Amino acid sequence: MFKKLLYTFFLTFILVSCTHKENQKTTTFISIEGQNFVDSNGRQIIFSGINFISKNPSEKYLPPEGSEIFQKFRSWGFNCIRLGIIWDGLEPEPGKYNEEYLVEIDKRIQWAADNGIYVYLDMHQDLYGAKFSDGAPDWATLDEGQPHYSGPVWSDSYMISPAVQTAFDNFWKNTAVSDGIGIQDHYANLWKHIAKRYANNTTVIGYDIMNEPFLGSAANEIMPRMLGAYAQVLVEETGQAPPSAEELQAIWGDETSRLKALEFIATKERYSKVVDAVYELNAKFEKNELQPMYQKMADAIREVDKNHILFFNHSYFANTGVSSALEPTKLADGTTDPLIAYAAHGYDLVVDTKEVENPSLERVEFIFDRINETGKRMNVPVLIGEWGALHGNSSKLVEAGQQLVDLFEGHKFSNTYWAYYNNIGDNPYFKNAIVRPFPECVAGNLVEYDYNFKTGDFTCVWNETQGSNAPTVIYVPNLRNLSEKDITVTPQAEQIVFEYYDNSNAGKLFVSPHGESGEVTLKFKILPEKEEEFAIK
Repeated sequence: MFKKLLYTFFLTFILVSCTHKENQKTTTFISIEGQNFVDSNGRQIIFSGINFISKNPSEKYLPPEGSEIFQKFRSWGFNCIRLGIIWDGLEPEPGKYNEEYLVEIDKRIQWAADNGIYVYLDMHQDLYGAKFSDGAPDWATLDEGQPHYSGPVWSDSYMISPAVQTAFDNFWKNTAVSDGIGIQDHYANLWKHIAKRYANNTTVIGYDIMNEPFLGSAANEIMPRMLGAYAQVLVEETGQAPPSAEELQAIWGDETSRLKALEFIATKERYSKVVDAVYELNAKFEKNELQPMYQKMADAIREVDKNHILFFNHSYFANTGVSSALEPTKLADGTTDPLIAYAAHGYDLVVDTKEVENPSLERVEFIFDRINETGKRMNVPVLIGEWGALHGNSSKLVEAGQQLVDLFEGHKFSNTYWAYYNNIGDNPYFKNAIVRPFPECVAGNLVEYDYNFKTGDFTCVWNETQGSNAPTVIYVPNLRNLSEKDITVTPQAEQIVFEYYDNSNAGKLFVSPHGESGEVTLKFKILPEKEEEFAIK
């Protein structure tokens, strides 16, 4: 009896110590084993978080929220932030870096650290640069005086703006700017400067090299092939005469007719025929332009930083389910870099339209199945860097969000939702889909987990590693509504410690390891919080 009491006292001491360490968990580097993110205790990590960014030059590319927003992030269960940084703000003149901007980035990284939240830095761009939207400074935007056009949806400019396409062409060519140095070389020098600054910072888990890289003028071959494939599917399925090229362009150029066309290719079978028609073109770009660029950035970063993860985003078109042809980059000795992650983006084609609340579940499943296939092929972890973009109070958005989360749970993806905006916590989809119980880390390898939004049932299964001495940690948004008698752990855990957040119903469960290898199953039942319980008080 005395031995058991002594063991229980000792284990409680360990868990309390671990609880303290969890609040300071950004003191060691995150690493990678196979397709898993792992911490210094060998636990598999699932990252769940949000994008946090300002694209507004009048805000100096800094989100206006102060340190208190990171307390909310913690309360919502976010253990990782994709923190946006903008080239235009970082390097306003060739080779001259904006120290004031970097100091402000330092502050936000420290605010994350103060709340036990990791950060990865996202060099963001939309439509290449600040001249058209956000990203590169004007001095690095070589559009050769080409005209710029906008369409019904902001992203249409990728396809219809000669200026945007030419700017990308010159980036991929590494065309020299006014000081005689190539644009890509400047980009690599900037990443080296950033990596050197954060090389020893353990709150920063890595660097997202470029947001949604775009082909440039080669993309002009993409739409004719996709529209041609769409026409072929239309003929095969309906037997009607094929539409002309002019009719196809008119369909895609008008938002209403485009949405009607998307309804027709809402099944996996039809949709795959459309996106697979451009695989070769997309793969050619990823192999010949994107992969060498990533290697150049990796070489520059690894000169000064060998501890952080490099996050690679596929090409712009792979957001919609086109298979990626990317590979992990190499180290100087020719071996594969062990610290590479696939920061894929996935969006249904109705995002940024009036039909955002009516995505095709089959299409969405297809997109994330493709991403999962690429992660397995590369044998790297998958972190969905962007997903969602669900704006509004519609109840349909709740269902859409829950379906996406179910897919991520099934694939065991990490993720950072796109994106934080003021009062996001008031939206039903946010409270009832994005914020939910999940395993932040498990003492071994995660087998599966699932939260049933309708019944409130949460299940998590993992294979514990022999000799594990750090607890499994489960985030629960309304932990104060849960008691130890509501939790079943098989085999039975010696200790379950509850850590409650200040001024919130949320918190974490710390489940003691058994110290022996074997499968562990944890279950509890807890429904989403009522609205008055959700907000930080």
